[in-house]
Amino acid sequence: MPKVRVSPKLDYLAPLPKKTRKLGIGCIGTGFIMADCHLVAYRDAGFNPVAIASQTYANAQRVAERHQIKKAYPTYQEMLEDKQVEVVDIAVPPDVQLDVIRDVVKHKDHIRGILAQKPLGANYDEAVEVVKLCKKAGITLAVNQNMRYDHSVRACKSLLDRGYLGEPVFASIDMRAIPHWMPWQQRQGWVTLRIMSIHHLDTFRYWFGDPIRVFASTRKDPRTLEKFDHEDGLALYILEYKNGLRATAWDDVWAKPDDVPARKGSGDIGINWRVEGMEGLARGTIGWPDYPAPTPSTIDFSAVHAPGQWFQPRWPQVWFPDAFVGTMAQLLVALEHDAEPEIGGEDNLKTMALVEAAYIASREHRAVEINEVIRKKKRA
Repeated sequence: MPKVRVSPKLDYLAPLPKKTRKLGIGCIGTGFIMADCHLVAYRDAGFNPVAIASQTYANAQRVAERHQIKKAYPTYQEMLEDKQVEVVDIAVPPDVQLDVIRDVVKHKDHIRGILAQKPLGANYDEAVEVVKLCKKAGITLAVNQNMRYDHSVRACKSLLDRGYLGEPVFASIDMRAIPHWMPWQQRQGWVTLRIMSIHHLDTFRYWFGDPIRVFASTRKDPRTLEKFDHEDGLALYILEYKNGLRATAWDDVWAKPDDVPARKGSGDIGINWRVEGMEGLARGTIGWPDYPAPTPSTIDFSAVHAPGQWFQPRWPQVWFPDAFVGTMAQLLVALEHDAEPEIGGEDNLKTMALVEAAYIASREHRAVEINEVIRKKKRA
């Protein structure tokens, strides 16, 4: 059996701000992602949420009390008037987000940054409009692509940056899990590519840069179809890179039979990833499908510089909620250094274009270049 050793220290945690940690954060939304992820992570990191607003004032009051936030507002418009709010954290459905940001940028006199949810809009065109609004107002925009801050994803990026794996040859993400779709998705007509696959597509971009084109195939998810019609349920896609790399993902949101007792605890439900390089192999798991059980993601890797050895670094942090320290931290770091965030709006347009290309590829049964989406928008 190959020897297993503890690996060199990998950069699996996001850098934290030094001077901007106490900037006042105003929160819009009180759903799960805000109440159970963002605010939990912010308190753990010592960030400074000072105000919150929601569609329902009672919800804002309840979440404010739970997380020791001093001010709860009946509407987000009232909260935006608060001069203590210097950064706005938005957690609303994608088809609402553009209108919210139109209101936020009116307060550029005291608001310096926005952390917006992914997807950045209901489609690529809306995402472009959001980026333009923030740029014109001089407000720094970051997009909550939180899988980039999953600890195994960042650890793999660290391996790639250090050259441990050599030139990447093949990568895959295999998801067999059943997401909890939100009620607002019923009015969208879509589910997986913009909500779940966007994590994987963005992770491939984070690891390897931008692909040239995408092949995609989708079908409706029978379980979700019982509740509402939708364009994309199960999603399969292949990314082609100029250097020959191929990256593929299988997003199986059906994962049937999930109700068979013998399947429970069998390991059939989960997310596995794999990166094969010229000089090494990394493989990992994503702990999210086990939520609320706190299950850290993992990475194992081997490389030609240490033949016959497997390295298995481990950590106590989990994607939900700990990765959400990173999404806000990188915005605060960017404000500290007057720089573009790691997950800035301009960069996220390429992820949104990739998602849009996957939709086109699935509808038209052909390979679609990412630049086709970008050029089409520029011509419009």
